[in-house]
Amino acid sequence: MEELNKCIGRKIERRDVISERLIAEFEATFSPHLFANGAVPLGAQWCLSPDIVAPDQIGSDGHPKLGSFLPDVGLPRRMWAGGEVTYHGQFNVGDVVKKHSEIADVSFKEGKSGKLCFFKVNHHYSVGDRLIVAERQDIVYREAGTAGAIVAQPTVSPQGKVWRVTPTSTMLFRYSAMTFNGHRIHYDDPYARNVEFYEGLVVHGPLQATLMLNLAATILGRVPTTFSYRGVSPLILGEPFLVDAVKTDGAITLQTLSSTGVVTMMGQVAG
Repeated sequence: MEELNKCIGRKIERRDVISERLIAEFEATFSPHLFANGAVPLGAQWCLSPDIVAPDQIGSDGHPKLGSFLPDVGLPRRMWAGGEVTYHGQFNVGDVVKKHSEIADVSFKEGKSGKLCFFKVNHHYSVGDRLIVAERQDIVYREAGTAGAIVAQPTVSPQGKVWRVTPTSTMLFRYSAMTFNGHRIHYDDPYARNVEFYEGLVVHGPLQATLMLNLAATILGRVPTTFSYRGVSPLILGEPFLVDAVKTDGAITLQTLSSTGVVTMMGQVAG
């Protein structure tokens, strides 16, 4: 931990452009499940300034190898565990966006599936001197999977306004392409099943978060101030899934549900 703690405060800056093509691709992938705000769709920031490395810097899972920005912790399985997004403004098509990323924390835990390493990374997306989006991203690295390690989850019923989404392998491919995400669990079915021991291709965490965020904005009729979310269980490609939202006392509680009623992601909007 003493060595790992030295990475806290490590920074990187990148720039990207919100192009008409990116917005067209994003809308084609998520339509009709988007908040119609007449501007850049909510969640598009997750497509900006992805990690881009040469082929020899890609790990066996399709992600960039650890050891550059994030240190190598000796755990092979990567998951986008959750995070929080705060909106301070609005993007426009043609904006040149500066993405400032900084490692805020690192910690080890012991879970049911073995050792876990959590990274908290703060991202600030700015246009000129204006901060548009502040985000905390939670990333977890885990030990290699084993057959039969998936635990049955309890099921629930939707409670509020529901979007019914039918994911396809094409949808997953498009989202991977927009985010330059090479993680093989999203497109390589034999790898997902036989190496990481999922029951099939895995629907991206930020894809689910994007749907929850846009449903909340649709209910509010505006862009939320703060949106937090966390992954609960893998969402496997197959049957349609539900995005469920309940508004109470000014806040909105959200969840994505598999076709069998298992909660795969939870979220909340405030303000």
